[in-house]
Amino acid sequence: MKNIKLFIITGLSGSGKSTVMAALEDAEFYCVDNMPMALLPKFLELPIQNTPGIKGFAFVMDMRAKDFLSHYTGTMEELRKNGFKPETIFLEADEDVLVNRYSQTRRHHPVDHHKTLIASIRSEKKEMLAIRSTADIIIDTSTLNVHELKAKITALAHKEASVQSQIKINILSFGFKYGLPREADLVMDMRFLKNPYFVPELKDLDGETHGVKNFVLTTEEAVTFFEKCRSLLDFLIPLYEKEGKAYLTIAIGCTGGRHRSVAIARKLFEYLNRKKNNIAITHRDINRDIMKK
Repeated sequence: MKNIKLFIITGLSGSGKSTVMAALEDAEFYCVDNMPMALLPKFLELPIQNTPGIKGFAFVMDMRAKDFLSHYTGTMEELRKNGFKPETIFLEADEDVLVNRYSQTRRHHPVDHHKTLIASIRSEKKEMLAIRSTADIIIDTSTLNVHELKAKITALAHKEASVQSQIKINILSFGFKYGLPREADLVMDMRFLKNPYFVPELKDLDGETHGVKNFVLTTEEAVTFFEKCRSLLDFLIPLYEKEGKAYLTIAIGCTGGRHRSVAIARKLFEYLNRKKNNIAITHRDINRDIMKK
């Protein structure tokens, strides 16, 4: 437990702490928002550390807690004395950016004992200077959008905690005559391939059977398509991961969703499953025609 990664996420209000927490949650960190600083050592004594699959802990702590500043230094020293190695991620942004963000969200600044928003921002920045000076990582989010900040934190989590990418890919076969899947990110149309439906001995089989697979996958068109599709996905998937995309649905369609799309989807699943974790396959319409008979 003491060797597990432990991040303290803090900084100026409006600088993107919620986005950082979301990115770490996607990286399988156990995250808590607005944890009182003085309670952190006690929290880390709980048996939560025995939960399987947790890659680390991240706690968002800032000026919303009135005793944050007074307890920060002492708590960090106590954690180190107890064998932990906490790292502080300090987020900040330019004053005009923070003003604009607060204008958009219409929320009150936690340091609200001043008459104006700018005065509150400047006061918080001054009070947080001591913590900023000791932070392990400082990130200026002024020019970063949500996706860029999430990608930056995801890369940090991968590097620091050896976290594998957690993008979840679903290979979905379907029939065009039953409509496009709403959840599809990429759609591949297999209706250019020869249709086993018109082969009497294959008509009542599906794309998971040897006969249909052999009929569909051994054609020159199918072989060429799969080579090009594989190259496309090898190019696209790392870019989706870099962008911080959590889910990717690749929909493979044919007329009825029973033969060609199923065979291609299975082959694609087998290829990706050898390369990555979190790959699933779904045959949406494989039994639709049978059910209608």
